[in-house]
Amino acid sequence: MNALDVAGIVCMTAGALVFLVGSIGLLRLQDFYARLSGVSIAGALGTALLLLGLLLHYPTVDNAIKIGLALLIQLATAAVGGNAIARAGYLVGVKPTEKTKFDDLAATEEDG
Repeated sequence: MNALDVAGIVCMTAGALVFLVGSIGLLRLQDFYARLSGVSIAGALGTALLLLGLLLHYPTVDNAIKIGLALLIQLATAAVGGNAIARAGYLVGVKPTEKTKFDDLAATEEDG
């Protein structure tokens, strides 16, 4: 087992742990918006670590191109999807926790 294999296994294990922390956050965080933020961040970081570990485990140019494209597409769609779900929740009236101090969307709607 060489250094790239070890680094790949470490990255894949770290990615799996990030997914585990995200799933715990889904159960433990206080409101819809915090849960969504935790899950989308864990999904993006966990996927990035898993794909990096896969690339380190099988380092070829073809794999680098495929994994790079997969990572680019996943990160772009995760960010857009997370924002769309949060906006949909806001528009249907999902209330944030009492600890939320400022609502940027309410402030812009009152101004406009």
